[in-house]
Amino acid sequence: MSLSGEIVSAKSMQALYLEERTNKLILEDSHWFAIYSFTDEGVYIEDIFVMEDFRKSGHAAKLADKIALIAKVRGVTKMIGSVCPSAKGSTASLKVLLAYGMKLVSASNNMIWFVKEL
Repeated sequence: MSLSGEIVSAKSMQALYLEERTNKLILEDSHWFAIYSFTDEGVYIEDIFVMEDFRKSGHAAKLADKIALIAKVRGVTKMIGSVCPSAKGSTASLKVLLAYGMKLVSASNNMIWFVKEL
């Protein structure tokens, strides 16, 4: 799916595999992707990746917005995100989640959890 709203019909092999084997859903383009799933608590964004040349231009927020729209259609009212503080780039990830309006709800076992009401 492109960020302009049009659906890209061809998914990567990895996206098809993950969706089939894990029930995780993927939005992707040639420069970014997001992996997310629906849980009892809400929609969980597991990963968003934007290629370095396209960062700091709002693409991560646009991907999250697309996921939020999909979730709202399903009647989901919460978006969940997480950051592993020991992961490479975790400080940047924390900044992105906070800038998107997510609120810290807990931290344990090397994971920081965030929630945003949709």
